[in-house]
Amino acid sequence: IAIRFNHRFGDTFVVPRAVTPAAGARVMDLQDPTSKMSKSSASDAGCVYLTDEPAAIMKKFKRAVTDSETEVRYDREAKPGVSNLLDILGAATDRSPVELADEFSQYGPLKAAAGEAVVEMLAPVQARYHELLADPAELSRLLHTGADKARTVAAATLGRAYSAIGLLPA
Repeated sequence: IAIRFNHRFGDTFVVPRAVTPAAGARVMDLQDPTSKMSKSSASDAGCVYLTDEPAAIMKKFKRAVTDSETEVRYDREAKPGVSNLLDILGAATDRSPVELADEFSQYGPLKAAAGEAVVEMLAPVQARYHELLADPAELSRLLHTGADKARTVAAATLGRAYSAIGLLPA
């Protein structure tokens, strides 16, 4: 939309640029590693939510689908479940999934390590979430402050858009 608007009315909007990390850009479902992890999946068993308790996250990782072989190697085509676990572990630890594969000889320790890394990565987010829920007045204040900042930024952009189109400000 930004490109189309800018082409028609001149440079008004900043065109967003996608930023995709080397590992973890596309996280696959823990129960169906051939499809994306999604909250709209038929089952919650393959999806990790930001507010999941650590025990629930670990349980989901321990039940993650792998394959009938025993070799841990990074191969998206032949071993999508194992590769997905390595991708998640790599994203959570900022390491290469191929490099991580060499550290594991069994699926159990890989599942546990991936689960623990996700639990550790989500801990600060969950702590802040619970802190905000415990103080509704502070949460409300932060929401209003954020809305005011967003309104200020949006007003400048909206003003440029109105001017580019030739409309008078509302």
